Amino acid sequence: QVQLQESGGGLVQAGGSLRLSCAASGRTFTNYAMGWFRQTPGQEREFVSAISRSGTSTNYADSVKGRFTISRDNAKNTVYLQMNSLKPEDTAVYYCAASSRYLIATIKPWYDYWGQGTQVTVSS
Repeated sequence: QVQLQESGGGLVQAGGSLRLSCAASGRTFTNYAMGWFRQTPGQEREFVSAISRSGTSTNYADSVKGRFTISRDNAKNTVYLQMNSLKPEDTAVYYCAASSRYLIATIKPWYDYWGQGTQVTVSS
């Protein structure tokens, strides 16, 4: 089993930036594809971005392409989400997830482990 802990959320003005981090522990980090999802009250948890086990492949939701960048540091067992040009509609709880079954995963059911989430609030 792997444990995931997100950090880096907060309150930022529209147009600003935040970097989320997700630290993994418990199992070999490179065995997992990693992803970020987000959720607002009353809505389904939606895919934001994913990165392959090696870090060579990435995938983004259309709504964040060109603004968000996912990366991972396998030596530090950490995955990051750099969020630039933030918009009020990016406000959500952001979750980190790990998938042991796929080289890269873009669908929620493909993920096995989830963090507790970190709140991101973008003011207009």
